[in-house]
Amino acid sequence: MLTVPQVAWRDPRVLVGNETHDDAGVFRLSETLALVQTVDFFTPVVDDPYQFGQIAAANALSDIYAMGGTPLTALNLLATPADALSPDVVAAMLAGGQEVMREAETSVIGGHSIDDPEPKMGYAVTGVVHPEHIWRNHTARAGDRVFVTKPIGTGVVVKAIKDGVADEATAAAAATMMRTLNRAAKEALAAVGDPTACTDVTGFGLLGHLWEMASGSGVRIRLRAHDVPLLPGALALAEAGRFPRGSQRNWEYVSPHVTVTGGVGARERLFADAVTSGGLLFTMSPDRVRAVRDSFRSRGVPLWEIGDVVDGPAGIELA
Repeated sequence: MLTVPQVAWRDPRVLVGNETHDDAGVFRLSETLALVQTVDFFTPVVDDPYQFGQIAAANALSDIYAMGGTPLTALNLLATPADALSPDVVAAMLAGGQEVMREAETSVIGGHSIDDPEPKMGYAVTGVVHPEHIWRNHTARAGDRVFVTKPIGTGVVVKAIKDGVADEATAAAAATMMRTLNRAAKEALAAVGDPTACTDVTGFGLLGHLWEMASGSGVRIRLRAHDVPLLPGALALAEAGRFPRGSQRNWEYVSPHVTVTGGVGARERLFADAVTSGGLLFTMSPDRVRAVRDSFRSRGVPLWEIGDVVDGPAGIELA
């Protein structure tokens, strides 16, 4: 029998570890400066290799923005089948990623590649944040309003792309959303001040990340189903049952914590859809809601208010 040693020591300079499932780790360098570090990579979600590289970069950068940080450097992670993928395709993936990193003013300073039967790409990203302005996912408070900055539905759309049944407009809308940086949303939010809680919507889906927020904060979140933005074509694909396995597992995991008024349909199931490179999901005190809306509107950044936070046992109410 294998005995695994228990390591009890924790470095006091680690301000955010993995205890609360936050988006990135944070390590204090000084009283006014901390490192934010994250890593993410995945298999292709679109057919075009350049677009795939763009999306891989935007997705990896998102965790830094969700913590209130500013990305500085990145290391590329690349896995490709050496005997099946042409150098031109690999070059296009890297070029797409480089374009988005340049847009984010983030320097790619190295990386590592391996031979792998299935292509994968992503980045390890390092950024900085002030230790007193770290955005956390478990600090929502009763009375807060809940906002999201991108529509959901990439899981069903990506599966439809892989199955060859996604129409051009649906695929294009999803690709545009996934390659869009959360930088502008982070800056619009920071201009108002720190949110009470923040994360980004990724693989666990909207409901999964709301549950992390609710359970970590010890609150209930009331979600208004028809205020949640959906990608074009996503609802039709959900109604056709085109959920990837990851989205199905998300629903199985989170549904015991969700109270649904009016029954569970395709729209409700879509809220557990696995998201790639989703938007910021944050809460804000009601006295600052107008300022938040004005900040996003003045910068032309999309924003949707989708619910509110109330006292009660941790969970999600979906109506």
